[in-house]
Amino acid sequence: MKPVISKIAGCGSYLPARVVTNDELATKLDTSDAWIVERTGIRQRHIAAEGEFTSDLAFKAAERALADAGLVADDVDMIVVATTTPDNTFPAVATQVQAKLGLGHGTAFDVQAACSGFIYGLAVADNFIKGGQARAVLVIGAETMSRILDWNDRATCVLFGDGAGAVVLVAQENDHGNPGNNGTGNSAARGILSTHLHSDGRLADLLYVDGGPSTTQAAGYLRMQGREVFRRAVVNLTDVVHEAIAANGLTADDIDWVVPHQANKRILDSTTRKLGLDADRVVITLDRHANTSAASIPLALDEAIRDGRIQPGHLILMEALGGGLTWAASLIRW
Repeated sequence: MKPVISKIAGCGSYLPARVVTNDELATKLDTSDAWIVERTGIRQRHIAAEGEFTSDLAFKAAERALADAGLVADDVDMIVVATTTPDNTFPAVATQVQAKLGLGHGTAFDVQAACSGFIYGLAVADNFIKGGQARAVLVIGAETMSRILDWNDRATCVLFGDGAGAVVLVAQENDHGNPGNNGTGNSAARGILSTHLHSDGRLADLLYVDGGPSTTQAAGYLRMQGREVFRRAVVNLTDVVHEAIAANGLTADDIDWVVPHQANKRILDSTTRKLGLDADRVVITLDRHANTSAASIPLALDEAIRDGRIQPGHLILMEALGGGLTWAASLIRW
């Protein structure tokens, strides 16, 4: 029997209709468009409407990903949602999406790794497919970060937005042996080449939410030690990217596109320089989406696919760091 590789068959995304600019925030906070842009690169963000929940955003992104894949909901046998902002403590957002899709079979569950969540979800789904326990998996990153922000704290509330992105992973036989490049160029297998996950719970106080059902019985607000998160992000992301490249017998020059977590323009620029990558190969949506946590990578991926930047055979690197601390990377041959 030939080995199986997970291929992304479709991609979709959804952003709430309401757009909040920096100038609008400046009418309520001691800040300005120039201050926010200089320090973060963010110009606007999308904010979910009243009564619009994480599961709604996830469902809309899932529908678009299924349509892009040419599949229907009944083809899916697993749903994995990465989110920090579920509708309820339980049930999982994934089961709510399952219900919205009209599915009564398969399995659905959430993963929580903050901003690294989408890559964590991708790794889980990839392993289920390689283990023969799933054939088609919806992996969704969805967030309503606006619901856990202290809107009086300009250091954090200007950074985040709401949105969702989804991919459909399907099993396909790998006819190419080693899925890495190894000098074979576009003839190498197309799909997820590898995922690399890390965490260090000792650093939880650098980025966290100060509430939860077991402590305050309220959702709480996001809190962050910005300078230390910045330092850790550049070091840890550089390390995990090197790990992913080396694991596949590749070099940084082999990468066609970097689709990073959209946290902060300074983090993106510093990491890119440290890796020796061409900034023109980095997909950036931060200026329009802000930081959408687990949704940021699939949102950026979908945009780069829609506008034609990502083409068949391209090598795609995804990387993220989030609260926990967690950090992760994945290499995909498109």
